[in-house]
Amino acid sequence: MAARARRVAALIHKSLGSGATEKSLGRRGTTLVAGGLVLAISLALIGMAIVQLATPSAMTVWEDGVNDWFVVHRTPSLDSWTHVASTIANSRTIFALLVVMAVVFRLWLGRWHESAALFAAIAGELLVFVAVSAVVARPRPDVPRLDAAPPTSSFPSGHTGAAVAFYGCIAIIVLRQLRPRWLAIVVSALVFLVPVVVGMSRIYRGMHHPVDVIVGAVCGGVWLALVLTTLLPTITDRIHTDAGTTPINRLSPAS
Repeated sequence: MAARARRVAALIHKSLGSGATEKSLGRRGTTLVAGGLVLAISLALIGMAIVQLATPSAMTVWEDGVNDWFVVHRTPSLDSWTHVASTIANSRTIFALLVVMAVVFRLWLGRWHESAALFAAIAGELLVFVAVSAVVARPRPDVPRLDAAPPTSSFPSGHTGAAVAFYGCIAIIVLRQLRPRWLAIVVSALVFLVPVVVGMSRIYRGMHHPVDVIVGAVCGGVWLALVLTTLLPTITDRIHTDAGTTPINRLSPAS
């Protein structure tokens, strides 16, 4: 199996010259830019429809009821826990963890592919979020808020989108690469829970309407799917760029 893996790697390296690699990177960049534009425009249209056509409506009445319910059920303990949940998805925390995880993935896997995908996941999501938020400008819920309101609008939830893109990317990489399999499933499942907790905390703290959180999760999820399918193949150990930077035995299913 090891000999077969080496032959496959050699063929890949031989078949890819610098020109082919540059074309491949160009196609991937074009795919990400085009996909990001489509995603941003789609979410902006949805947000404007909510603000201009569906306010007020049965949906906004339901949202107000949810927001009021969370306010009534606030407790000092939940205030503290939701503060922590919001903090792990704010910009400072995410970018600090991005640096840490980029180094961790490089040392663990012996390549930069996963680190680059993680960077693209959070950077692209942030750009889409900022663009949509600026266009839609939906007011935040009319309830007492537990955090200072950032300059961005309520739609979509940036914390939730960032949590889905960032922690979701980490979870999928762990699920693909970590052995034994049972440990990968447990760790990735716990990491996948982070965006759920973050989304709930943002509603609890009066920072977003429920639909804002749902759309934020969709934003992060769609962008993450685009990044993974564009930058990382389904079998991430199949190296097709920067041959030689990855240990050859990573092509083996037993690695």
